[in-house]
Amino acid sequence: MGFLYQIGIHFFILSLRIYSVFNQKIREGLEGRKNWSSALEDIPGNAEVLWFHCASLGEFDQGLPVMHALKKRTPNAFILVTFFSPSGMQNFEKRAHPVDKALYLPFDTKINALTFIQKAKPKLAIFVKYEFWPNFILECRAANVKLVSISTLLRKNQIYFKEYGGYFAQVLKNVDHFFVQNTETKCLLESIGINAVEVSGDTRYDRVLQHKEASVATNSILSNFTAHSPILIAGSSWEWEEKIINDFLKSNPETKVIIAPHNVNNANIERIETLLEQPTMRYTDFNEAHVERVLILDTIGHLSSAYQYADYALIGGGFSGSLHNILEAAAFGLPVFFGPNHQKFPEAQIFIDADIGFVVENAKQLSEKINALGNQDELKQKIEAFMQSQSGATEKIVNHSFIKNKLN
Repeated sequence: MGFLYQIGIHFFILSLRIYSVFNQKIREGLEGRKNWSSALEDIPGNAEVLWFHCASLGEFDQGLPVMHALKKRTPNAFILVTFFSPSGMQNFEKRAHPVDKALYLPFDTKINALTFIQKAKPKLAIFVKYEFWPNFILECRAANVKLVSISTLLRKNQIYFKEYGGYFAQVLKNVDHFFVQNTETKCLLESIGINAVEVSGDTRYDRVLQHKEASVATNSILSNFTAHSPILIAGSSWEWEEKIINDFLKSNPETKVIIAPHNVNNANIERIETLLEQPTMRYTDFNEAHVERVLILDTIGHLSSAYQYADYALIGGGFSGSLHNILEAAAFGLPVFFGPNHQKFPEAQIFIDADIGFVVENAKQLSEKINALGNQDELKQKIEAFMQSQSGATEKIVNHSFIKNKLN
């Protein structure tokens, strides 16, 4: 199987080159990987390189609390971050971060993995959540580079737990320690003979709570728009959620809506404006003398702070199976609503069980569930207390004996 993987990775690269002719995102990823080797030559020779691999921006957000904590603890730490996806590479700078160098992860060939480890010389490798590349993992083992996985989340239908997935299960055994999100992931790893596992939780809770503490309500546009009305915010919305918003506005005339679409290009904004039967205003065109009921955030970077101005949140992706971050809204005490296809996101079920997250399939259900929430101040306190109860994963990771001994 290992031999087949080596062949397969080269076919994978070839297919990306072919598809890049038709897909801009793939093309950007290929272009970004040029000259990656020379980029590593900027790392100071005396640095203690802590290498974080994050598939995309969401995983970067999970890694951020640990990056900050380790940077603070290790004075000579050099935070090296690799991304697989252009969305991570192109947007991580919008976060407050301690990253010293970021680059695309080279494709997982043996020669790339060998060259990367030899040049980067990481003291510790930290893979975030779920992306495991065999050649990089095996090269870490060969070079005696300790490797941990944090906020790991695995499912039983993944190849590691299939009868034909023995090679990939063996690869996972070369990870020195797993800090996993839940007991299900721990049991899955133990089922294939991996026992160096700690249930530490999801570092995203720490991330969103830290962001909340750093957020100050000083946005005059959002303050003006949200004054004197209940506010529903649609975070990272897709067409499904926008159709619900359109119907919701008809039956809830007292409520204003902020829409933060997943895609903020002009064509998509125009589509939303055409879809909605209410007058809308773009954030970049805001005029307090002509305030409409719908404000569209046609910008990047405002959503996570905008939640503090709202009362309820409808989170996008729950109809397609790609649910976006529900924790950012809950950090500000907002009850969250989302579509029914959330099975890949365990936090959604946790929220449902705690009566702070709710599945909706149409505007009628959304209205009914909002009206049934009860006392809003009490609910906000309940949600904030719940979020605090889920925090602490970062401390469990950075204070674990394996990490402390390695970086001592």
